[in-house]
Amino acid sequence: MYNTYEFYRGTLIIGCRFIFVFAVLINKVSLQETVHREGVIGGSVLLPCSSTKHDLKLQDTDVSWRHNDSEIVFDIVKGEYSVAEQDHRYKNRVETFPLEYERGNFSIKLTDLTHTDAGDFNCLIRPSNEQKTVQLIIKGV
Repeated sequence: MYNTYEFYRGTLIIGCRFIFVFAVLINKVSLQETVHREGVIGGSVLLPCSSTKHDLKLQDTDVSWRHNDSEIVFDIVKGEYSVAEQDHRYKNRVETFPLEYERGNFSIKLTDLTHTDAGDFNCLIRPSNEQKTVQLIIKGV
């Protein structure tokens, strides 16, 4: 037979497991940050993206910047910037800071802003799987 002690002990174990799984999920979500930036039509805006890892090896690091999860804004492959696959909308509009890569700073500056630039810009740093999201709001002049 199941006595009261065993019932509460089993409930406590299940509750502790739930709390542990919840804590792990919270930690995973915390790797994804969202910041908000505002820009004006024709202006420029800095879209921040920095790694919290201090042991990055640039030759092993890839960074992908995407707009609304699809358009290729900018890529850094093995520590070198690449525009080979860049969406035509971002040609000659993205500035990067290669001297900052060693510090884990992969921020970009987007120039000549238009209404279509509004939305989410995602920065994914691999292999650490850090993801930063910048929500860009465009205001009229």
